[in-house]
Parts: sequence; structure tokens; C-alpha cells
Amino acid sequence: MIHQSSDVKSEKIGPNTQVWQFCVILEDAIVGDFCNINANVFIENHVVIGDRVTIKCGVQIWDGLRIEDDVFIGPNVTFTNDFKPRSKRLPLEIPITTVKTGCSIGANSTILPGLSLGKFSMIGAGSVVTKDVPDFALFYGNPARFCGWINIDGSKMLYQGNDQWEDQNGNLWLDENQKLIKI
Repeated sequence: MIHQSSDVKSEKIGPNTQVWQFCVILEDAIVGDFCNINANVFIENHVVIGDRVTIKCGVQIWDGLRIEDDVFIGPNVTFTNDFKPRSKRLPLEIPITTVKTGCSIGANSTILPGLSLGKFSMIGAGSVVTKDVPDFALFYGNPARFCGWINIDGSKMLYQGNDQWEDQNGNLWLDENQKLIKI
């Protein structure tokens, strides 16, 4: 379903994707199946969006974004794609920002260019992300900082001491320099 008030130029949109009011999707954008693109979303040309992605109102998806499957992008999340923005000057090279499978980004967060947001990671609302986020990490704040590990369902893993964390299934994980290793 593509709402009649939206301006969708791309023909590469999954058949079960919903595009709501006042969206703009440019010609070369690729949007997967079963996505939900809420009102007032702008998707530029050199963008790839996976399946079952939710993009809430007021988000702009600029050139260079790669969004994998099952990602949630909250209202008014801001992505950037230029390290040195100047009026009427395009960057020579657009950095690639990757939002990996299952990542959730809270409302009003800002994501700097060229970063990788890990699988099933979670970014708290209002955060400013200035560095890569590991898989299963919880980051929030300004600048966003590591605040713990999370399970696939978004609940926090329990800290057991000695850099060990327990997931929702009772498995133990070792935190080695902000990378989880199953024990």
C-alpha cells in the first residue's frame, strides 16, 4: 500500500510494504518486504532497506545508509552522511552507515556518518551516537555510551560479576573489550 499523498519514484519496494502519508522515496532506493514507512519519511537514492523494517514519522534516510532486516527506527531519528557539510557542496565520497539486523534506535537520536550499529543493539531515545555500537549493546546519552548488554527481546542481560553477563535463557557471556563471547 502506497498512500496517494506520497511521492514514490522507486519501483524496488516490497509488495507487502506500507508507505504512509507525505513520504518521498527516490528512484534508486531499495525497500524490502513487509516494511512500515510512517508519515513524513524521506528516503534518498543510494539506500538499501531490508525486510520487516519500521521507520517512524519524521525520519530522513540519506544516501549511504544500509538498513538490514527487522530494524526499528523511532520518530525523528536523524542520520547524517557528511563529515564536513557545507552549503552547495556534495561530499566526494558518501560514508556507509550500517544498521544491522534487529537494531532499535530510540526517538530523536542522532547517528553520525560511517558508523555500524550492531545486531540487536539498542540506542536510547535522544542519544547522539559518535562511534560504532557492538552487537547486543545498549547505548544511550550524549555522547552515547555503553550502558550494558541486552537480549534479543530488548531486556537487559544480568551482570554476574567478573565481566560475565547472563542472558534470558540462563547462558553466560564474557565481555571482552565490549564484545560478547559465549562461555
